[in-house]
Amino acid sequence: MISIQNLIKSYGDFRAVDDLSLRVEPGEILGLVGPNGAGKTTTLRCLSGVIPPDSGVIEIAGHSLSDNPVAAKSGLAYVPDEPQLFDHLTSWDYLMVVARLYQVPDAERRAEELLEKFDLTNRRLAFPAELSRGMKQKLMIVAALLHEPKAMVLDEPLTGLDPRAMRQMKDTVVAAAERGVSMIVSSHMLRLVEEVCHRIAIIHQGRVVLDGALDTIRSGLPELDEDADLEEVFLRATEDKN
Repeated sequence: MISIQNLIKSYGDFRAVDDLSLRVEPGEILGLVGPNGAGKTTTLRCLSGVIPPDSGVIEIAGHSLSDNPVAAKSGLAYVPDEPQLFDHLTSWDYLMVVARLYQVPDAERRAEELLEKFDLTNRRLAFPAELSRGMKQKLMIVAALLHEPKAMVLDEPLTGLDPRAMRQMKDTVVAAAERGVSMIVSSHMLRLVEEVCHRIAIIHQGRVVLDGALDTIRSGLPELDEDADLEEVFLRATEDKN
């Protein structure tokens, strides 16, 4: 379970996230979408503990991020929009460091299986400089799955991936949710969100403006056709709000 209550984060006089609340149940995939600068990445960075919020309550798998950060973070996997690896560690060494941090049992077997699943076995001894953008992204996903998290946050997970890897990523997201993982997927690729997410939250200027299944949020904009896709809903929900 992921719970965000009344989250506020400001940078100087600019309030990037303004009293935002969201909840993602086990096995649920939430699509988080919004225009550039809407507060999506700031929200996810606060959720993952990368940056501290000004106020609000964040819970991951029943643990408060502020009161029990180690327990909360141990249940979370966060994949940022830009792959963040260590220049002097091979793919395999990076995975072993992650496994040690999360105390993953049978880490080598699990790492081998995930590398094979994502077609990275022959890149296990490669350094980041030897990997394409897509390979780095896949390696981050492998690392995220290594400790079998209870919650996952993916920020633009398809960036740099070829069509085969995109399909692998979609299947991975769906399979994780079927295992009971709470998932947040943030992406400008609205077709991905529409395809795999159970629920969609549209945020703008740091606030949630619509939240629910596509049919539900579509009905919140009665001027739209009943078969309007997510792109039409998104554009209408965020227009004239500047």
